[in-house]
Amino acid sequence: MKKILLYWIFILSLACNVKGQDLTRYVDTRIGTKDNGLESGYTFLGATYPFGMIQFTPSFFSPHKGFVVTQLSGAGCPNMGNFPVVPFSGEVNESPSNMNGINNIDSILIAKAGVFQATVNNNINVSLTASERAGFARFLFDDSTHKGSIAIGSGVNSTSVSEAHIQITSDRTCEGYAKGGNFCGTETDYKIYFAVEFDRPSLKQKLWRGSDIFDSKEVTGKDSGVLFSFDTSKDKEVNYKISISYVSTENAKQNLNYEKLDFSFDSFSDFNSNSWNKHLNKIKVESNDNDRLIQFYTSFYRSLIHPNLVSDANGEYMGSDFKVHTVENQRKQYSSFSVWDTYRTQAQLLAFLFPKQSSDMVQSLIDFADQAGGYGRWILANIETGIMQGDPTPILISNSYAFGAKDFDLKRAYFHMKRGATIPRLNSQKQEIRPYLTEFVRDGHTFASMLLEYISSDYAIGQFAKNALQLDEDYSFFIDRSKSWENIYNPKIKWLNSRYPSGKWKDIKSDWREGTYKNYFWMVPHDLESLIDKIGGKDFAEKRLDKLFERLDARYEDDWFASGNEPDFHVPWIYNWTNSPDKTSLTIDRIHREMYNTTSSGLPGNDDLGTMGAWYILSSIGLYPLIPGTAGFSLNLPQFKNIKIDLPTNKLTIKNEGEELRTIKSVHLNGEKINSLWLELNKIDGGGIIQFNKLN
Repeated sequence: MKKILLYWIFILSLACNVKGQDLTRYVDTRIGTKDNGLESGYTFLGATYPFGMIQFTPSFFSPHKGFVVTQLSGAGCPNMGNFPVVPFSGEVNESPSNMNGINNIDSILIAKAGVFQATVNNNINVSLTASERAGFARFLFDDSTHKGSIAIGSGVNSTSVSEAHIQITSDRTCEGYAKGGNFCGTETDYKIYFAVEFDRPSLKQKLWRGSDIFDSKEVTGKDSGVLFSFDTSKDKEVNYKISISYVSTENAKQNLNYEKLDFSFDSFSDFNSNSWNKHLNKIKVESNDNDRLIQFYTSFYRSLIHPNLVSDANGEYMGSDFKVHTVENQRKQYSSFSVWDTYRTQAQLLAFLFPKQSSDMVQSLIDFADQAGGYGRWILANIETGIMQGDPTPILISNSYAFGAKDFDLKRAYFHMKRGATIPRLNSQKQEIRPYLTEFVRDGHTFASMLLEYISSDYAIGQFAKNALQLDEDYSFFIDRSKSWENIYNPKIKWLNSRYPSGKWKDIKSDWREGTYKNYFWMVPHDLESLIDKIGGKDFAEKRLDKLFERLDARYEDDWFASGNEPDFHVPWIYNWTNSPDKTSLTIDRIHREMYNTTSSGLPGNDDLGTMGAWYILSSIGLYPLIPGTAGFSLNLPQFKNIKIDLPTNKLTIKNEGEELRTIKSVHLNGEKINSLWLELNKIDGGGIIQFNKLN
């Protein structure tokens, strides 16, 4: 009897523990899905797996076309949106054509990590989830109909399709491919294959193309797809699996059943939930404010969507040379690299917490460069889009290495860093790696915001040369060149100012991309002391910062702080280099309170594939990786009183003990007081306890 009682106590305690660790309930995927332009998060509603291949969702850019399986999270331009699926009551006798307007979401029932549920098209219940390489949908049809139909678009996506094919292979399966797309004005002509399987036979299958609908087994061309109709008179439920591959339909079919899960929604959603909880439990925070918990874990969730898997279950992937390659040693290949954005926050967070995945992501970038001729700066599928400016990938790689991702080809990584930074007019696919590099080398300067990006990259390259490969001469060369910001410092006005090749000053408003001279002035994170000395010292710098932070909601063309714009992300911590470091914590607290909330408009800008989500996480735990390629954090007061971080080798605890205080009055590391607001990573990467405002 005693043994039985102990057994049930153990089971109940285990159940309570598991329930206590269910952090998916704090993820609300609706946050950031409203509005347009710079004010929108551009996040997606649907279901995905951590760094998974499938993003099963109503597309932000074409929600009325159906539930798609590829969608960048937070990107500010229409993208991807392949193979939309839409359920209908009854049999469909008219062509869905381009699928515009055929999917009407009546109400959203569930929108959390890995699970999306809604009613569509007059009371059809749709539930979506995903495994690592497959998407799963459950369609529950209304009682009023005896038939249900499901449309799958092959020649339809959120932008443009150049060619497509679909073939019905049985009364419950189909397969095909699509090619084409664009992103922010760049053609992204990737080819993607798919395979679909239903859990039971259909009554009838039809194909369509354009306005025509017909009985056949296959069709090619854009605005095309397939319709399956089912008998729903007794069984209202139809289950649906889809997988993709960038290599072949055969690989898509292998991916479809790779996890060998039961053909049920619960099997897939449980598998998904377990993985999300494993990832989200890397950081545990305590708060009595439920909204803050939702904001935190939703931000963490968004940080773990991209880069996403593109290698198939057999290890094959489509390279940037448009040839099939195979990964080795159980490594995985990733894509969706919004590097200009993610090098600032997300890269460090992933390397800090997930060094294995981060290492594979870095190696994926190196492989891309090997095949394409050099590093890309904004990669979608196997395409370098050339979006944004600068040479950000060396920064991301150097940051990743500094924060714990070290299992990649260091020499090849550096080969492409140095080559791209020193040889003019090199291309990654069709895009130039460092435009105006000749002018930069010759004159010591180029377009202002571009120059600042280049010198951040140079500094990161120098750090990597020294720390990863002990190349002291190269280190000195790149560190010296990273001081080229001095060449655009205008002492008469005390601002950074673009110049003509002749040396003549341009108008102060010239050459600032997605920002103003007042935003970009502070983008010298590796040389802040020199920058502050140039303008007259710490008090002058503080006053300039104060003016910038008069507003937190600036647009790109405004002269105030833009909470949603990457070049501004690090600026609150610059107060730590002035005589008023308290303003770092006070400003970050303002940003949290005024610019973030749990509504569908709750983000101050585009999430950019987890960049803003990672910013929120790092600022919430009080550790911000400010300096490129440098393993350390600038500190601010955490917004939670107790934080536990599960590091790869140990556990780190962060405590905010002075609840009534809004600024940092003291910092203790493992019981010893430290007198700096900069914390080297090697002091905590093996775990420990950080105490802010220790009580005794």
